[in-house]
Amino acid sequence: MVIVHVSAECYPMAKAGGLGDVVGALPKYQQKMGDEALVVMPMYKTKFLEQQEWEVHFKGNTNLGDWFFDYTIIKLKDSKLGFNLYLVDINGLLDRPKIYGYTDDDDRFIGFQIAIVNWLLHWAKQPDIVHCHDHQAGLIPFIMKHCYDYQKLQSIKTVLTIHNAQYHGRMGWDKSILIPKWDSWKHGLL
Repeated sequence: MVIVHVSAECYPMAKAGGLGDVVGALPKYQQKMGDEALVVMPMYKTKFLEQQEWEVHFKGNTNLGDWFFDYTIIKLKDSKLGFNLYLVDINGLLDRPKIYGYTDDDDRFIGFQIAIVNWLLHWAKQPDIVHCHDHQAGLIPFIMKHCYDYQKLQSIKTVLTIHNAQYHGRMGWDKSILIPKWDSWKHGLL
């Protein structure tokens, strides 16, 4: 089984709390059980990023509302983490030193999620499960099932784990225009 973990944190790349610990450990155990588990997260400007060798895995483009952007998926070379680690680079949006605390965090994480779903659409090997961790990845199941451009991904199972309900990612309806074209009859699911 191929399991893709999507998270804003993963130790040792970037960690602010327990989320980073869980996402840095769970895929190791899944690998030991015989599954193929990998982690996809934003590419922050961290020491870990600078101290490792990376290879370009995929280049794509998509849009965040009216903003058309390019993104790059890079993969850790010779991973000694016990799983493969992929980073999403969206120039000017994700490549910052801190994980959280920017005034445009909503836009940053919506763009991150759209880039991942867009990458999955072009990935030759479709995952069996996309495991989304916390609200920074919480729109992915909706996008995969209800956005017209990504309906090819509808059959992939998704899991959403809430690690800390105190940080629930509340945002206004004005941000819904950033999500790729979706079935407005499904607005209650947002």
